[in-house]
Amino acid sequence: MARNRGCMKTISEPPRPIVFVIDDDLSMRRALSNLIESVNLEVQAFASTAEFTKSTLTRTPCCLILDVRLPGLSGLDFQDKLVSAGSAIPIIFITAHGDIPMTVRAMKAGAVEFLTKPFREQDLLDAVFAALDRGRMRYQDENVVLALRAKFRALTRREQEVMACISRGLMNKQIAAEIGITENTVKVHRGNLVRKMGAKSLVELVRMADKLEIPS
Repeated sequence: MARNRGCMKTISEPPRPIVFVIDDDLSMRRALSNLIESVNLEVQAFASTAEFTKSTLTRTPCCLILDVRLPGLSGLDFQDKLVSAGSAIPIIFITAHGDIPMTVRAMKAGAVEFLTKPFREQDLLDAVFAALDRGRMRYQDENVVLALRAKFRALTRREQEVMACISRGLMNKQIAAEIGITENTVKVHRGNLVRKMGAKSLVELVRMADKLEIPS
């Protein structure tokens, strides 16, 4: 849905971050765009959530400045929609009509900040940089998972079964009984797993399995 969930290309360095703005007020969009560009950040502004949703998909560190009151779907409802779709884009809410229940709802759903208009430019920029830091960490985590998935797909079917058993905390003898092989064969597969997945230890292999959410 959001632009941060498209391309699956894995790279070592994050691309230039993008700040998205959704506000139905043209003058506010221009003011926000000028402010963000003044600190050498890329910005893309939209008049509605529908317009934002139709934009070209990409995956990059980013954040979203989102007005609460919008035509059609409100900013808070759009946040719920993004969360339900699995998007973790960091959101900064701005509004001229904020109240405590709105703020609590937004923050509980993961918003970085909730600013009431008129706000200080520096307060918004501070929130943007905090949101982009969160976006970079999410981007790095996604790249780690993508790399692990590629390694997992390269394993043999039996090695994948052994890794699933290891993720459940089963010992070699239990794994052997579970999938019908000898204990020595389990040891061989476990050694291959550590090598192929690039794990430094069995504990790290279990952590990789957790990241991959391997079904048992």
